[in-house]
Amino acid sequence: MIFKVLFQTSAETTPKREATKSIYLEAPTKEDAIQLVEGNTDYNIEFVEPLEGKALEYEQNSDNYKLTTF
Repeated sequence: MIFKVLFQTSAETTPKREATKSIYLEAPTKEDAIQLVEGNTDYNIEFVEPLEGKALEYEQNSDNYKLTTF
């Protein structure tokens, strides 16, 4: 399944909506997606959204869509 992970680049600073970034991951479960990000980055995860159907299709048509691999 594909997940969209919204995050702040540093857990040390106060989160700001304007600084929120996102990556797309393929993982079997939401928990696995979280573990992948936590194990490979210092990101402060805000939200993890599973994507499927029309939501996935919409994101795939975005210029920012690129699957991240660790």
